[in-house]
Amino acid sequence: VQLQASGGGLVQAGGSLRLSCVASGHTFSRAGTAWFRQAPGKEREFVSAIRQTGTTHYSDSVKGRFTISRDSAKNTVNLQMNSVKPEDTAVYYCAVGNPILSALRETRMYNHWGQGTLVTVSS
Repeated sequence: VQLQASGGGLVQAGGSLRLSCVASGHTFSRAGTAWFRQAPGKEREFVSAIRQTGTTHYSDSVKGRFTISRDSAKNTVNLQMNSVKPEDTAVYYCAVGNPILSALRETRMYNHWGQGTLVTVSS
């Protein structure tokens, strides 16, 4: 399984960005997919996830601003980022796994990771 995240870049605060995760050797609808992010000097943190069932989950910091979606026809998982803030600046990673609900936000539940895409939000 190989995952590739793309779509990062420089955006002004209040703007929008759309990240995509493409997989080879994997079908997203057969497992859960999550986005994590890691800012300089900080630990990797959970952003959002879409379970195999299609249910979605968000961290409190992005709820209402970010939307995760799965496109089965294109076999991609996207993260629409709206109303971005400088604190959203980080490298964003997509990951796949079959997490139990209580551990959805833990990196250990995901066994395949993409290389990351950098999002920089200017104030």
